[in-house]
Amino acid sequence: MRLCLAFLTTLVLAGSASAACYELIGCTDVDRFAKGDLRQLSCENLWYVRNSIYDENGYCFKTSRAQAQFDSADCWVRDQAKVKLSVIESQNVGSIAQVERERGCPK
Repeated sequence: MRLCLAFLTTLVLAGSASAACYELIGCTDVDRFAKGDLRQLSCENLWYVRNSIYDENGYCFKTSRAQAQFDSADCWVRDQAKVKLSVIESQNVGSIAQVERERGCPK
């Protein structure tokens, strides 16, 4: 729990008004996340970072877990497949999802 809290407190806004930057891995919209760096994160943190990318791009979450974590007041895309991600964001989501699968993280 302490690692999770320490990791999440490194969240800062940079660049665009909605892109998140993390001390261990970089910014969601400009840095390609290295799988070696992602492997250092817990399943909970991987889930959070992956979903923060969707949140930054307007996704309206459907699960109670995600709705409790992310503010849906500013969402505008109801179908996750229709969320418009940049090339870097898409690669980061894919890398995170791959590390989550390797680890057997819950969905």
